[in-house]
Amino acid sequence: MSGNVNSLLVPRLRFPEFGDAGEWRQTELGNEATILKGKGIAKSDIVPDGVLPCIRYGELYTHYNEIINLVISRTNLPANNLFLSIFGDVIIPSSGETKLDIAKASCVLLNGVALGGDLNVIRSAINGSFLSYYLNGPQKYNIAEVAQGDTVVHLYSSQLKKLSLAYPTSSEQKKIADCLSSLDERIAAEANKLDTLKVHKNGLMQQLFPAEGQTIPRLRFPEFRLTLWPKRRLSTLLLKLVRPVSVDPNRMYQEIGIRSHGRGVFHKEPVSGITLGDKRVFWVEEDALVVNIVFAWEQAVSVTSAKEKGLIASHRFPMYKPYDNRADVKFFKYFFLTKKGKELLGIASPGGAGRNKTLGQSEFAKLEFLSPENVAEQTAIANALSSLDDLITAQTHKIDLLKRHKQGLMQQLFPVLDEDPA
Repeated sequence: MSGNVNSLLVPRLRFPEFGDAGEWRQTELGNEATILKGKGIAKSDIVPDGVLPCIRYGELYTHYNEIINLVISRTNLPANNLFLSIFGDVIIPSSGETKLDIAKASCVLLNGVALGGDLNVIRSAINGSFLSYYLNGPQKYNIAEVAQGDTVVHLYSSQLKKLSLAYPTSSEQKKIADCLSSLDERIAAEANKLDTLKVHKNGLMQQLFPAEGQTIPRLRFPEFRLTLWPKRRLSTLLLKLVRPVSVDPNRMYQEIGIRSHGRGVFHKEPVSGITLGDKRVFWVEEDALVVNIVFAWEQAVSVTSAKEKGLIASHRFPMYKPYDNRADVKFFKYFFLTKKGKELLGIASPGGAGRNKTLGQSEFAKLEFLSPENVAEQTAIANALSSLDDLITAQTHKIDLLKRHKQGLMQQLFPVLDEDPA
């Protein structure tokens, strides 16, 4: 590929074989495409063993990206009462919750798929995959701008027809589409690896902790097979930390928060001491078990790291350290992320749903459950699961980088119509 610095309507980045192909044709979408409408398919019409593949508009937000070559839903509705796809059709929602969300296009690379109501169907001679990437790239915000409504957003065919469009020759369209779809395939492959790691971790946790009605786990490290897992009260293993902060009005402080479902610690924006006022806050210690008492029932549990040293936490985030070297806090974090751990957090969080289900700290301290008598076994279990978490984090970061690379590539492979000449 080569960059382009002239004033023609061409992308910044272009494949070498198209360097002399001239500028892209500019027009309105309505001049190049017929915009049709899908026909209603209710959620109740979806059946696992249906004879006809179908797509409902909500699935564009949850299941599909720019290219659809495998359909997840099926129906038994009569085909002659439905709108069926032609290979290369581009679909985009005609209603949604936000203006930016509604600007979501997908190309259906299949014939005979029933396309549900609330779907605009763009049918043209332009390469559908190319058009789908184009609409999700430089045109996404332009589509969002013409969508109408607040609580429910609508996108009408009359608005889509007026959308500015630029496209090259069919061979260059295909080259761009193939480039981006190959990147999508790489992202999908890496996402499958991530899912495999998560499934493996979930299965390992089920084996490293005792099953319901059992007193030891199914899987143990050989050196600990003769040691016991007694039932003990949490207060005999962990000690609550209380290091109150004498707030200096002229100093800046940074609080922590804890995400639900074991998704870890996050750092809030720094605030001044005068902003904190009379709020009760405490110094965060490294390697401490920390619980969000408001969402403990959602497994808002984590362990602090060196990154949290010197930060503060409100009274809603009590912290615990091992009592007399009897415990490994990382082991207890992982325990509370198990099914049994979640059950106990719920027992210690009486009340109704949501913010009314607050963890009682005295009830938390009284919880009793099985844990390895040997702290070294606790550490071995925690290390095994922590190493998997490191792999999951690295794989997640890898996917994020690929997605950012894709977004950057899309910005360069398509010209910006109102861009000033370089």
